[in-house]
Amino acid sequence: MAIKIYKPTTPGRRQTSVIKVKYLDKVKPYKQLLIAKKNMAGRTNTGNITVRHQGGGEKNMIRQIDFKRDRFDIPAKVVSLEYDPNRNAHIALVMYADGERRYIIAPEGLRQGMTVISSKKEFQPQLGNCFPLGLIPPGTMVHNVELVPGKGGVLGRAAGNGLTIQVIEGDYAQVKMPSSEVRLIPKTCLATVGQVSNIDFRNIRWGKAGRMRHRGIRPTVRGKVMNPVDHPHGGGEGHNPVGLKRGPMNIYGKKALGVKTRNTHKFSGKLIISRRKGRVN
Repeated sequence: MAIKIYKPTTPGRRQTSVIKVKYLDKVKPYKQLLIAKKNMAGRTNTGNITVRHQGGGEKNMIRQIDFKRDRFDIPAKVVSLEYDPNRNAHIALVMYADGERRYIIAPEGLRQGMTVISSKKEFQPQLGNCFPLGLIPPGTMVHNVELVPGKGGVLGRAAGNGLTIQVIEGDYAQVKMPSSEVRLIPKTCLATVGQVSNIDFRNIRWGKAGRMRHRGIRPTVRGKVMNPVDHPHGGGEGHNPVGLKRGPMNIYGKKALGVKTRNTHKFSGKLIISRRKGRVN
């Protein structure tokens, strides 16, 4: 996998780079695991915008990913490695010994023909294998980690992400997140061995606005170039410094810098040992 930079034949090409992946299979997605995707453009069923700057994009189908990995002690063979338009990580189609097929998030280094397994009995150090945190040795990098046993992985699912198990004490495993936050997770939660694939995704230079529109991302306008009626930063003559008196704000008038956004009464707050870098506890 490498990043390719094109010759500057056009202004858009001058700033563009793409990832060239050789190990992905050029096959159609498994039809039984596809469902239709409706583009809501960041709106609710009543038409109210809840997420700004979304809309358009290429039409695609949702690949149903198995985040639970709940078929224990049944080996599964990697049939193909595929591109998923709905996430920045690659996915792998695996076929279990009884013929059932499922999509999983592909770890870096997983290739066609390999075998993966989920188990609660004995740890096997191989990419793509899924075990409870209590069975995995400290120092191992894992992804697709559960927060609640049996509910499916929610942590470490993006391209290049990986959580490091530091120590296991009592009923919890101490895990270091990609953001450098350290938190306690029940050791009965499942985690998959390895780092998520497509590590170089963060180094892509999108180059032009058109590529962002293909991803379903609409333009973002700075608040300081708006009128006062449209944004707290709007108005004035020329480019004025933002927030000299009241500080930076979002479009709704709420402070946008140095304000704690995490709910102080959240039940899992007591499980966070150290917050991520640059944040105050």
